[in-house]
Amino acid sequence: MSSILFEIKDAVAYITLNRPDKFNSFNREMALLLQTKLDECAINENVKAIYVTGAGKAFCAGQDIGELVGEGKMELAQILSEHYNPIVKRIRALQKPVVCAVNGVAAGAGANIALCCDVVVATESASFIQAFSKIGLIPDSGGTYTLPRLIGWQKASALMMTGDKVTATEAEKIGMLYKVFSDEVFVEESKKIVVTLSQMPTQGLALTKLALNKSFANNWDQQLQVEDELQQQAALTTDYAEGINSFLEKRKPIFIGK
Repeated sequence: MSSILFEIKDAVAYITLNRPDKFNSFNREMALLLQTKLDECAINENVKAIYVTGAGKAFCAGQDIGELVGEGKMELAQILSEHYNPIVKRIRALQKPVVCAVNGVAAGAGANIALCCDVVVATESASFIQAFSKIGLIPDSGGTYTLPRLIGWQKASALMMTGDKVTATEAEKIGMLYKVFSDEVFVEESKKIVVTLSQMPTQGLALTKLALNKSFANNWDQQLQVEDELQQQAALTTDYAEGINSFLEKRKPIFIGK
């Protein structure tokens, strides 16, 4: 079976990490295939939002250690430059919202790939682990950039150094993710979010994402300028006109993502 399951339905691309026997840990095949599918989502005008989850009991356990040892082993530098860095860069560059539905443990690179998505939700039995310190490594896949911005320097530093497990409930409490759902309704409720996003003014969502990306490097005045420029672009979209007209006409808007 393919290590990535991919389906487009009603303007949503559903991506499932599919190595359940390995807790969806990344090998080279899965990492490269995920990049390919993200590229397909980027250029497919029929895709308005992306939903990423894992098969089985785990979301993603990070790197498949088997690729780091023995004959034909891969160097960490190659794994970062060819696997994880391209994945997180693609997620942040996608001009479409990416919902990550964490269905189980998210460890190491698996956790940090999840956290770079636009909306992160989790089932109540899920957990997050910055597992790198357990084997003498540092957090990668953008973790040292995203996690302190989500939960603060001190909390991020402690979790990265101790490798403590964070439950989904605690992750929501400290701002690591958006919402937690019970195991019984998780799939239904998480998919409702991505479907709702796919039906919204997605050009405006893309510009919002771009503004957030730029905020990481800007000061106050620079970011106000970014907002000014991007707001002018948003005001030129068909969906903005539809939003105004539907409000004045007291009807439900019909957005087309343009």
